Amino acid sequence: MPQTDSSSKVGYLSSIQVFRDLTPDELAMMDRQTTMSTCQAGKIFYMPEDSGEVLFLLKQGRVQLYRIAPNGKKLVVATLGPGAIFGEMSLVGQGMHNTFAESVDECLLCVMSRSDVERLVHEKPEVAFRFVEAMGNRLTQLEARLEDIAFKSIPARLANLLLDLDKEQGNKDIVKGFTHQDLSEMLGTYRETVTQTLNDFKADGLVDIGRKRVFLVDRSALQEMAEL
Repeated sequence: MPQTDSSSKVGYLSSIQVFRDLTPDELAMMDRQTTMSTCQAGKIFYMPEDSGEVLFLLKQGRVQLYRIAPNGKKLVVATLGPGAIFGEMSLVGQGMHNTFAESVDECLLCVMSRSDVERLVHEKPEVAFRFVEAMGNRLTQLEARLEDIAFKSIPARLANLLLDLDKEQGNKDIVKGFTHQDLSEMLGTYRETVTQTLNDFKADGLVDIGRKRVFLVDRSALQEMAEL
């Protein structure tokens, strides 16, 4: 486990939106209540129907929240990056998880116990409001994803996904680190469909394709495609 000094950890906690109303002293107390841990890619943090016993604060790496359909198809609900929290739905919501949470990369996380979260929420109403806000944002993102699945074509959804991933990776016109299977799970479709659509994009001069890389050749055309 990497060594993290207290000031660095407090600074990290202050950057998380749900804790932005806490004073330096309160953040220092949180620092004493949280533990820092690392995990390898593929770690399952929780599954549907697990009770929520801890809150996860992601410092480094990526974590996917996803669901598995009865036919075995995987649908990625969200891919979280540094600064995100997860596990909050069960802690301050319905009491049970409704998704899988799995690390995509090696991750560095802070972990808070359920009792510490409950005490913080009771003592600081502002934090309770921020949790509700975070849950609302997560649900809004899920609704938008489901709306796209229901009403948009696969090419439009894939174009939009590539643009969003490029934005997350710094607007460098290259999407790195995702296989065709990864992209299909984020779109709720089949790998073969994504491969064929990417090949169509390449033939039309919109993208170029490498190993776990998609180069965005014509961003404006992709944006037009995403809006169809």
